[in-house]
Amino acid sequence: MQNYSSITDRRIRLALVGCGRIAANHFGAIEKHRDRVELVDVCDTNPAALEQAVARTGANAHTNLNAMLKSTSADMVILTTPSGLHPQQAIDVAQSGRHVMTEKPMATRWHDGVRMVKACDDAGVRLFVVKQNRRNATLQLVKQAVEQGRFGRIYSVAVNVFWTRPQEYYDSAAWRGTWEFDGGAFMNQASHYIDLLDWLVGPVESVMTYTGTLARNIEVEDTGVAAIRWRSGAMGTLNVTMLTYPKNLEGSITILGEKGTVRIGGVAVNEIQTWQFADERPEDATIAQASYETGSVYGFGHPLYYDNVIKTLRGEAEPETDGREGLKSLELLIAMYLSSRDGKRIALPLEY
Repeated sequence: MQNYSSITDRRIRLALVGCGRIAANHFGAIEKHRDRVELVDVCDTNPAALEQAVARTGANAHTNLNAMLKSTSADMVILTTPSGLHPQQAIDVAQSGRHVMTEKPMATRWHDGVRMVKACDDAGVRLFVVKQNRRNATLQLVKQAVEQGRFGRIYSVAVNVFWTRPQEYYDSAAWRGTWEFDGGAFMNQASHYIDLLDWLVGPVESVMTYTGTLARNIEVEDTGVAAIRWRSGAMGTLNVTMLTYPKNLEGSITILGEKGTVRIGGVAVNEIQTWQFADERPEDATIAQASYETGSVYGFGHPLYYDNVIKTLRGEAEPETDGREGLKSLELLIAMYLSSRDGKRIALPLEY
């Protein structure tokens, strides 16, 4: 068991690498927790993105991660770069003696995810993998119901991600839609939903998957389906497409159990559409308040996720999603891709 020193006598210092789309959510979360954290450095190879980040945050600007690591006073470095860059960047940060927070997916290859966890263990630093959707009020209620055993035995699960990503989205950056740096609809857009399969329902026994590139000019899949069997005996499906006409339609999970039925829908699991259990509990009266309006598929979980990270670094909490927890959804993702590639059922766990 690692012993990590806590930071309690000052604000935790952060640096962020990769000032693209998702970085704005991190800047917003950092601003909300400015009493406990401060952003001291930002880094990007794109001058316009870097300039915009500096204008918002006032942090020191860098164009090279390794050069930044030589001078930064940061306690933790946040990686919001293309997914395929996360492994080596995380290893470089860990070897500099700093904690790592990485956006999803933590890596695009299984062995790279394992390398990231080992590097942080060896360096005695923490690895956090962003899973902000877990913090959504709707999913917290479902998690609570599962832990309380309200479903009884879970029989069937369906996860749908019916979104749209036009060709212009993939053309907006050379790394998008590539195997090495991005991953496809499963790994990039649907990874938070695939994370729910293990987090909510439990360990998966095996998967069988089909993927295809039906309409976009990209290396990776724009559409895919998977059949899933859990160790508990539950069975389910995953349906993902980035070709929904004319806009994002649905991000949902439906759980059918012996004593309960729940469907969380909306564009990004933001609406409790069905909530029925054999036993009634006081908290059932509050479920209407848990639904929220969102125009963003990212949801509002980043500030809540940061709260746990900050408390962990201050020695006040245990991490909700560390590197090992991040490996669970990466393992599922890789199993799905292996199944599609090889045309066979893939059993879990994968070989370590």
